[in-house]
Amino acid sequence: MLRSVLLYLSEAAWAKALITRFFVARRVARRFVAGETLAEAVQAVRKLNADGLTVTLDYLGESVQSAQDASEAADQYIHILDTIASNNLRATVSLKLTQLGLNISEELCLGNLRRIVEHARELSNHVTIDMESHHYTDATLRIFREMHRSFGRAHVGTVIQAYLYRSEQDMAALKAEGAFVRLCKGAYKEPPDVAFPRKADVDANFLKLMRAFIDTDGSTGAYLGVASHDQRIIDAMRDYATSNNIPRNRFEFQMLYGIRSDLQRKLAQEGYTMRVYVPFGTQWYPYFMRRLAERPANLWFFISNFFRS
Repeated sequence: MLRSVLLYLSEAAWAKALITRFFVARRVARRFVAGETLAEAVQAVRKLNADGLTVTLDYLGESVQSAQDASEAADQYIHILDTIASNNLRATVSLKLTQLGLNISEELCLGNLRRIVEHARELSNHVTIDMESHHYTDATLRIFREMHRSFGRAHVGTVIQAYLYRSEQDMAALKAEGAFVRLCKGAYKEPPDVAFPRKADVDANFLKLMRAFIDTDGSTGAYLGVASHDQRIIDAMRDYATSNNIPRNRFEFQMLYGIRSDLQRKLAQEGYTMRVYVPFGTQWYPYFMRRLAERPANLWFFISNFFRS
């Protein structure tokens, strides 16, 4: 029930207007968001790189309503890629298609995305297309496949959410296509006819999808990002890779900025690729609320800081 309320609030304009007025909300959000400017994000990436961690940068924003805003978001991503290159950062980028105009037209979104991925290829970098609610799954995969055909796994990847019933079929198809896939549990409020409502079922499906996707013989060229902070899932991935002699260059671990930082560094020290998802920007509210919905500890952290202010 609490998770449902928080996910509702993440999309409510009145709640956004109210909560973002409080300085304490912005302060607590900095646990999960690197800052509101690219310069602040660069500082965070440098610190993470120094700890042996690689990064994917996310310029926060979604559901834009004008072609101009979508074009400006694409311009910003091109600037981010240039900044990564000029600062020799170990970082890629992640983005949401509704930020590039998917709600306006698929053609507009494709044009903006193509500009970004073409630039990433010029700079030998990579773009991960984030997944949003289930309403966008078909369009996201359709657009990803067009980009994948043009630019290949080295320059573009996508995300699959373990809580969707359809994800087993999607993962099997993407494996056969040799795709780069980040597998996560899912962070949106979805109806029970499209997604597992029980956390235990989501966890079980995550493990099932993870093991089925891992390319044990390297024949498809598929690559998996295991996006989880769950120790059981991380241990299961390590054990599966060891027992099946899967090289570490076929998968990586991914976690969110500000969550389980000690474990992130530990995995990097053990020789695994450990990628930290680092969001930044002024449009931090929906992202912040989804982080509160994921774990009660995050919500308690917010509440305790609110009343301490």
